[in-house]
Formats: sequence, C-alpha cells, structure tokens
Amino acid sequence: MGFIWSLIVGGVLGAVAGMILGKDVPGGIIGNIIVGFIGSWIGSSLFGSWGPVIGGFAILPALIGAVALIFIFSLIMGRRKG
Repeated sequence: MGFIWSLIVGGVLGAVAGMILGKDVPGGIIGNIIVGFIGSWIGSSLFGSWGPVIGGFAILPALIGAVALIFIFSLIMGRRKG
C-alpha cells in the first residue's frame, strides 16, 4: 500500500509542478509520476528533507525539484524544435 501511495503523491507532485509552469508533462499520468519521483530526488538532494512528508516525499523540496526538472526539460525540448 505504501508503494501505491508513493505513486499517487508522485503523480500529484508532477501535475502541480506542470500547472505552476503552465507546461504539460509528456506521457500524461505516467509522465507526472516520473517527474514527481525524479523531482523528489533532485529536491531532496539539493535542499534536504524539510517540510511536511507525505507518502515518503518531503513535499516542498520535491515540488521545487519537480518544477526545476520540468523547466530544464522544456528548455531542452524548446531548443530542439527551433
């Protein structure tokens, strides 16, 4: 049950990060989950584990990491198209 909870929280984090930047994450729900997991890892590595923890994710660093990941990804994809 803990793994399912982590998937849900990761998906929500990815979706919220996409909404903050106004960008769609490729891959829909699966893409949101992946961005949430990778963003959580990036945020925890850079900022530590502070703030509320839900489903094994420190929410604030995970959200910051997911926003940064989507921003960097959109910069890379934007340069490829141009």
